[in-house]
Amino acid sequence: MNSLFDRKVVKQLTALALAITATVADGVENGAPITPFGVNNFGAGMLPPTSVDLAVGVRLSAYSADELRDTNGKPSAVRAKLKVNSAALALVKTTDISLLGGEYGFSAVIPYLDMSNRLTVPAPTGAQSLNGSSSALGDVTLVPVIVKWTPSSRLFVNGRLELQLPTGSYRADRLINTGANHWTVSPALAFTWISANGLEVSSNIQLNLHGKNKDTQYRSGTEYQHEFAVGQHMGPWVLGLGGYFYRQVSDDKLGGARFQDGNRARVTALGPAISFFNPGSKLPQLTAHFYKEFDARNRAQGKQFAVRASWSM
Repeated sequence: MNSLFDRKVVKQLTALALAITATVADGVENGAPITPFGVNNFGAGMLPPTSVDLAVGVRLSAYSADELRDTNGKPSAVRAKLKVNSAALALVKTTDISLLGGEYGFSAVIPYLDMSNRLTVPAPTGAQSLNGSSSALGDVTLVPVIVKWTPSSRLFVNGRLELQLPTGSYRADRLINTGANHWTVSPALAFTWISANGLEVSSNIQLNLHGKNKDTQYRSGTEYQHEFAVGQHMGPWVLGLGGYFYRQVSDDKLGGARFQDGNRARVTALGPAISFFNPGSKLPQLTAHFYKEFDARNRAQGKQFAVRASWSM
């Protein structure tokens, strides 16, 4: 690639590749969702009881996509093969300290990501291929404030302030990165309601406010992230549907100016979800889901499988 045209293509596609890596864990710029997706489903509003012990969670997730969607939701001429596998360790503590009429808690999440991407780019000189991979720690999330409320025996609510730190591996000239290279602040509210007949409705709503990537002068727009699950309790099992609804609600900026048409990303996902929890046993709480994405804009569109186990120490 010696022509000016080809160099511009590589630069644009590198930015695009960075943008589409974030659907499971940490992505970066160009309208990409940066926080983890598909984390909260059944029991989203619940927190561990007050105790001297920590609650521990382990989550494994696999995401793959082989198509990109443009700003109109149409398939891009650029072909992609994206894979993001992640493993995350979560530590949660609920205290007996009263705050805002509830119980105060805090948590931390440490992710490890194995990512790869292959782009095939149409060009006048023939299709060009770009490949990249990265396996490293991702951006650590600290939650210094969690407030747990239990308004009734059937309704569980918690509010949180999450801070995603730029601890992940990042290099501006790399095709794919496990870190975003900027801070993200996410206020969040979650609830779980269970009817007398065992019908559960759970939801987690949050806003993601992003800092500027100092290496590229790029700032991703504010994101609205809504995860949900609806299911029926049958003994220790919950069976139903879950998913997420994501919309970027403000424009991306480059050097303080609006980037292109704002490059706002969006996607919706839906699929089966299952949970197992038997308080009388010593088994961990288990959840799993398979989500298929649709209605994507300015990002990849793929599928995700995840399983999570949690227990008290």
